Amino acid sequence: MCPEATIEPENQRHGCLAAWLIAMVVMSTFAVLVYLLAGGFLLEMLPEASAWSIYALAALALFNLGFAFALWNWKKWGFWGYCATSAAAFVINLVIGTGIGPSLMGLLGLVILYGVLQIGRDNKGWPQLE
Repeated sequence: MCPEATIEPENQRHGCLAAWLIAMVVMSTFAVLVYLLAGGFLLEMLPEASAWSIYALAALALFNLGFAFALWNWKKWGFWGYCATSAAAFVINLVIGTGIGPSLMGLLGLVILYGVLQIGRDNKGWPQLE
């Protein structure tokens, strides 16, 4: 007699969450490229910035790319990692003189992520994260 196989329900991602995670991948990739390829231009625009800040922001964007893939694979640590990098980028942006408004706008992605993880009925994202 064979033991009964248990079939676990597969996680289901709603369209808004899928679209936002894809947007996170695109935006993070773009940010890494901008910081690395146009860092000199950014340093000219922001006199208080230094090379370390540009490289730090590039590294944070690279981490965000990994956190987006973790969230795609239903890992809750991807959300917490994104929170940490968003907070670090907020502080760096204040230090290099981008101003409070643009620095706060950088936190908008975190608010949107939290929101799309909370919407939905049967396929709400947050409870499905491991």
